[in-house]
Amino acid sequence: MAACHTQLMLNVSFEQFCINLTNEKLQQHFNQHVFKMEQDDYTTEEINWSYVEFVDNQDVLDLIEKKPGGIIALLDEACMFPKATHETFAQKMYQTYRAHKRFSKPKLARTDFTINHYAGDVTYQADHFLDKNKDYVIAEFQALLMDSKCSFIANLFPPLPEESSKQSKFSSIGTRFKQQLQSLMETLNTTEPHYIRCVKPNTVLKPGIFENMNVLNQLRCGGVLEAIRISCAGYPTKRTFDEFLDRFGTLAPDVLDGCDEKSACIAICDRMGLKGYQIGKTKVFLRAGQMAELDARRTEVLAHAAKRIQRQIRTYLTRKEFIALKRATIHFQKLWRARKSYKELQAAAVVIQTGMRAMAARNEYRQRRRNKAAKIVQTQWRGFHAFSTYKQKKKASLSLQCLWRGRLARKDARDTGALKEAKDKLEKRVEELTWRLDFEKHLRTDLEEAKGQEISKLQKALQEMQMQLDEAHDAIIHEKEAAKIAIEQAPPVIKEVPVIDNTKVEKLTDENNKLEDEIRELKKRVEDFEQSYNEVEKECQATRKEAEESQLRVSELQESIERLQLNLSNLESENQVLRQQALVASTNEALSEEMDILKNKIKDLESENELLRTQRVVVERVVSSDDRAPKGLETVDITHPADNGHQTEEVHEEMKVEQQISKENHDILIKCLAEDKRFDKGRPVAACTLYKALLQWRSFEAEKTNIFDRIIHTIRSSIEDQDNTSDLAYWLSTSSTLLFLLQSTIKAGNAPTRSPYRNRSSPTTLFGRMAQGFRSTSLSMAISSGYSGIEGSPNVRTRIEAKYPALLFKQHLTACVEKIYGMIRDNLKKEISPFLNQCIHAPRSARIKPLKGSSRSIHSNIIAKQQASSVHWQNIVNSLDNTLTILSENNVPSTITRKILSQVFSYINVQLFNSLLLRRECCSFSNGEYLKAGLQELESWCSKATEQYAGSSWDELQHIRQAVGFLVLHQKSQKALDEITSDLCPMLSIAQIYRIGTMFWDDKYGAHGLSPEVIGKMRALTLEDSASIPNNTFLLDVDSSIPFSIEEISRSFQSINLSDVEPPPLLRQRSDFQFLLQAAA
Repeated sequence: MAACHTQLMLNVSFEQFCINLTNEKLQQHFNQHVFKMEQDDYTTEEINWSYVEFVDNQDVLDLIEKKPGGIIALLDEACMFPKATHETFAQKMYQTYRAHKRFSKPKLARTDFTINHYAGDVTYQADHFLDKNKDYVIAEFQALLMDSKCSFIANLFPPLPEESSKQSKFSSIGTRFKQQLQSLMETLNTTEPHYIRCVKPNTVLKPGIFENMNVLNQLRCGGVLEAIRISCAGYPTKRTFDEFLDRFGTLAPDVLDGCDEKSACIAICDRMGLKGYQIGKTKVFLRAGQMAELDARRTEVLAHAAKRIQRQIRTYLTRKEFIALKRATIHFQKLWRARKSYKELQAAAVVIQTGMRAMAARNEYRQRRRNKAAKIVQTQWRGFHAFSTYKQKKKASLSLQCLWRGRLARKDARDTGALKEAKDKLEKRVEELTWRLDFEKHLRTDLEEAKGQEISKLQKALQEMQMQLDEAHDAIIHEKEAAKIAIEQAPPVIKEVPVIDNTKVEKLTDENNKLEDEIRELKKRVEDFEQSYNEVEKECQATRKEAEESQLRVSELQESIERLQLNLSNLESENQVLRQQALVASTNEALSEEMDILKNKIKDLESENELLRTQRVVVERVVSSDDRAPKGLETVDITHPADNGHQTEEVHEEMKVEQQISKENHDILIKCLAEDKRFDKGRPVAACTLYKALLQWRSFEAEKTNIFDRIIHTIRSSIEDQDNTSDLAYWLSTSSTLLFLLQSTIKAGNAPTRSPYRNRSSPTTLFGRMAQGFRSTSLSMAISSGYSGIEGSPNVRTRIEAKYPALLFKQHLTACVEKIYGMIRDNLKKEISPFLNQCIHAPRSARIKPLKGSSRSIHSNIIAKQQASSVHWQNIVNSLDNTLTILSENNVPSTITRKILSQVFSYINVQLFNSLLLRRECCSFSNGEYLKAGLQELESWCSKATEQYAGSSWDELQHIRQAVGFLVLHQKSQKALDEITSDLCPMLSIAQIYRIGTMFWDDKYGAHGLSPEVIGKMRALTLEDSASIPNNTFLLDVDSSIPFSIEEISRSFQSINLSDVEPPPLLRQRSDFQFLLQAAA
C-alpha cells in the first residue's frame, strides 16, 4: 500500500493526500467483499457463527470527504476566500478536528497535520494545499480540448455534471478527484473483483534478502492477516446442496431415495463421521481438511465399484468364449453329416445324368438335320431377294444422279454471277482507294512544303534573335568598359583640383553625381539586357519544341501514308487474284460442254434468280446481326440499279417490321425467364432456352444490343428478397448454367480495325464472305437440326468470336453468381448463429430424483440430459439439411454447394473456438464432453451428406475439434509440450494452447490440468512470439471471400445436352420460336 511508503517520504503534500484517499476507498471495498460479505453469507445461511471483529476505516473516509465537515470541504471553503493562507487553513483544521481520534497535530509544527490511516500514521504538510487545489484547467482551454477530433484528447477532460456546475462556478481539484473516485467505486461495485497484494521482501530492492518484520507489516496493512484469521475461524469450504450431492452422493446412495437435498447432505456428513460442519439454507459449510477426507472416501468407493465392474466383465467374456466354442463344435458336426449325405446323393445323380445326356444327344442330332435343310432354303431365297433389290437401287441411283447434276449446274451458274458482282465491287473499291491515295499524296506534299516554309521561318527568326543577342552582348560590354573608365578617371580629377574655389568644387561634385547617375543607368540597362536575353532564350527553346513536334507530325503522316500504300498494294494483289480466277472461270465456261448446254437454262432462270436475291436480302436481315442494313442495300444496288429507290423503301419497311418483331420476341423471352422456373432432367429450362435463342439470333456477334442488359436487370430484380433461399438457389443454378454455356461457347474476338470505310460485321474479301456464309449456315443448320449444345469437349467445337456487349454480359453474369452465392451463405450463417451461442456452454438441467433401482434411474437421468443438450445441435443440423435440400432440388452445381458448406463449417469453427477462448466457464471437462457430442452429430451429418456435397467441410473444424479433444483428455499433467503441440493439437498455436491450458478446470473429476513446467515453457514462448509479432492474437478470423472461379464452375459441369430440352409453353405457340421445337424433336 502507498501509505506504508509514505512514511519514508520527507515532503508529503496534496498529491499523496489524494493517493491515500484512493487507498482508503479500495481498502473499504476490500473489507466489504472479503470481511463483510463473508460474514453476511454466514448470516444469510443462518448457521451458528460468532461475529469476527475487524478494522473498519469508515471514520477515516468521513474525516477526509464528508460534507460539510471533511478536510476537502474545508479546503474548498478556504480556497474561496482570497485572503486565506495555508496557516489559516491549518488552524481551521486544528480547531475543527481537535477531538477526532484519527486526526492529530505534530509537536512544534505550525502547518503540519497527521492522519491515522488503516496502514499507519501519515504526516502531511499543508503549505501548498491551497495552491494545488486551485490548479484547475481554464474553461476555455477545456472546451478547446473537448472539441478535438482525437477521441483520447477529447476524453481527457469530460464535462462536469449539470448538478455540480449549477451549484457553484468554483471547481477545485479535490472535489473533482473525489467525484471521479466515487464514479470509479461505482464501476467496481458492478464487477466481480479479484484482489492481488504485492509484497516487497526488503527495502533495498535486492535479491536474496528477506526482512520478516517488513513483510509482516505489509501483510498486516494489506488486510491479508485479517482475511486469514476470518478464514481460519470460519468455513473455508462451501458447497451448494446440488454440488455436494453430485460429488459425494456415491458415498451413501441409499440416502438419496425419498429424502430432500438438505436431509441427504446431513445424512452423508453424519455417516462419514464429520465434526464441526454446518448446514445452511442452501449450502454445506465444511471445516479445513474435511473436503480432503470426503474425497479420500469417495476415491475408495469408486475403486471398489471399478473392481466389481471388472469382475463382472471378465465373467461375461469367459462365458461368451465358452458359448462360441460350443456353437462351433455343433456347427462342425452338422457340416460333416451334410457332407456325408451329399456324397450319397452325388453317386445317385451320376446314374441319372448318364441317361439324360444320352437322350439329349439324340434330340440334338435330329435338330441339326432340320437346321441344315432350313439353311439351304434360306440361301436360295436371299439370293433372289438381293438381286431384285440391286435392280431397284440401280434404277433409283440413275434418276438421283440426273437430278443432282442438274442442281450442280444451277449452283455453278449462281456462283458465276456472284463472282462477277464481287469483281465489279472490288473494281469500284480499288478506284476509291486510288483516289484516296492520290489525295493522301497531295496532302503529304502540302504538309512537306508547309513544314519546309515553317522551318525556314523559324531558322530566320532564330538567326535574327541570335544577332540581336550578340549586339546586346557587345553593347553591354562597351557600356561596362565606359563605366569603368569613368569611375577610374573621376577621383583623380577631384584630387588634382586644389580646394581653393568653392564654385569649382561644387561643379566637380555635380559632375561626380552625374557620373554616378550614369553608372546607375548603365547598371539598369545591363539588367534589362540580361532579362531580354533570358526571354530570347526561352523563345528559342519554345521554337525548338515546336520544330520537334512538327517533325513528329511529319513522321506520323509518313507512317500513315506507308500504311495506306501497303493496303493499296494488298488490294491490288487481291484484285489481280480475282481477275485471274475470273479468267480461269471464263476459260472453263468456254471449254466446258456442260456449260454450253446449260446457257439456255441460265437465261430462263435469270428472272427466278432476281426474285431469289430479293428474298435472300430479307432472310439475311432476319438471321444476321444489327449491322446487316448496309450489306442488304449494297446487294440491291448491284442487282437492280434502275429500281434502287423502290427497293430502298421496301427494305426500310421490312427493317421496321423486323425491329418490332424482335422487340416482341425479347419481351416474351424475358417473361419466360422470370416466370418459368422448371427443370428438365436437372437442367434449368429458362437458361437453356435463353442460350439457344441468343445463339439463333447471333446476339453474341452483335456490336450493339439491349437484350443482355434486360437479362441482367431481370436477374437482379428477382434476387432483391435476400431471405428467400429457395428463389436464390434457383437463380444461382440458372445463372451458373448460363455462365458455363457462355464460357464454353464464346471467346474474345480480334480488335476492330481503324478504317472508317470498312464494315466491321462483314469481311472485305470474297473468300472472307464465303467463309462467313459457310460458318453461319452450318451454325444455323446445327441449331435447327438438333444442336447438342455443350455435350463433349469444348476444345473440339468451334467457338464464336464474341463482341464487346457479349463479353460485358459475361462479366455481369459472373458478378450475379458471386452475389447470389454470398447471399445464400450469409443467410445460412444468420440462421445458425443463435444456436451457436447456445451450443458453446452445456445446459444446466434440474436434478431428477432417482426412483427405486439405481441402474434404471441413472440410465433415465443420462438420457434426459442428453436429450436436453442435443436440441441446439439438432437445430443446426436441421438448418444444414434444409439448405442442402433446397440446393439439391434446384440443381445447384456440386462445386458451389461444397464451397458454401465449407465456408459455413469454417464459420462454425471460428465462432465456437473464439467463444471457447474468451469464456472461462466453457473450458471445463463437462463442457468439453458436451461439445464433443455436438461435433459427433456434425460428423454424422457430413457422412450422410456424402463427399459430393460435404467435401472437406469436416476438415474445417480442426481447431475446435483439437481444442475439445484437449479438454476431455485425461492425465493432462503427464503430457509433455512436444506431445501436445505435435500429436494432440498440431493446428493450434502456442498462445492458443496456453490460453486453454490456463483457463481449464475439471468440474467432474477434480483432476489437475497441465504441469507447471509445461505452463512455464508455453508462457516463455508466448512472450517471445508477442515480442517478435506485436499484433499476434490467439483468435481466428472469419473468411468472407468468394472461393471459386469460372473455371471451377465449368469443370463441375460434365456435359449439357440441349437437343431434348422442352421449351416453355408460351414459346411453343409462336412461329418465331419454332427452332426450339425442331431442336427438341
